[in-house]
Amino acid sequence: MKRNGTLLNSQESDFSLAELIGDEHISTSADTPLRPDAFEMSNDEKKQKIAFHFREILETLGLDLNDDSLRGTPDRVAKMYIDEIFCGLDPAAKPQIALFDNKYRYREMLVEKEITFYSNCEHHFVPIIGKAHIAYISSGKVIGLSKINRIVQYFAKRPQVQERLTVQIAEELKRVLQTEDVAVVIDAVHLCVSSRGVQDINSATVTSHYSGKFKSEDTKREFHSYLNLNKTNV
Repeated sequence: MKRNGTLLNSQESDFSLAELIGDEHISTSADTPLRPDAFEMSNDEKKQKIAFHFREILETLGLDLNDDSLRGTPDRVAKMYIDEIFCGLDPAAKPQIALFDNKYRYREMLVEKEITFYSNCEHHFVPIIGKAHIAYISSGKVIGLSKINRIVQYFAKRPQVQERLTVQIAEELKRVLQTEDVAVVIDAVHLCVSSRGVQDINSATVTSHYSGKFKSEDTKREFHSYLNLNKTNV
C-alpha cells in the first residue's frame, strides 16, 4: 500500500487502512463485531478494568487526578459505559417484546416517527445524535408503541455505524412483528464529522431500509408523506 506515493511497510499499511476505514465511515458487517468471550467478564469487573485504563489515559494526557473535579472521573466513565451509553451490547438488556392480536383489524401502515436516539461512532467514539422513523404494516399482530422506541434505543446504545444501526433495527422489527412489511429511516448528525475532521456542522446523514410492501413506490411515497420526505432521496 502507498501513501502520498511512498511504499508503506505492513504495520504502516495496516494503520493507514484502519485510518481510512474510520475516516470514510465504512461498515464491515451488519452484526456488531463482538469477540466470543465478550460476556465472560461480569459488568462489575468490566467497570473496574475500564476505570483503570481510563485513569491511565487521563494521566497520559497530563491531568491531575488528585483534583476534586477529576478524582472520580475514571469510575464515572466506567459506570456510564457499562450502564448507559453502551448497555446495548449486553444481551440481557434486550427489550422483551410481547405480541398482541390486531383486534382493531387495522390493516394500514403504523408510523412511529421522531424517535430521538444517542449513539456513538465506533470509529472515533464520539456521539451520533439522530431521529429514527419507523413504519410497519401488521400481519395480524402488533406491539406496544413504546416497544418500538426501546428497540431503537437498544441497538443505538453500542458503538455503531449508522448503516448497521438501520439494518439491525429493521431486522429486529421484522423478527418481532413477524412481518416483512417494515420501513426504517434514520436521520443523524455525526460529531466525528462536525466536531473533528472536516468540522462540518451543517451536514446530516440519512439511511433507510425498506422491505416487503414498502418496496412499492406508492407505499414508500405514503410513508415519506408522513415524514415530509417526498423531496428527499432516501
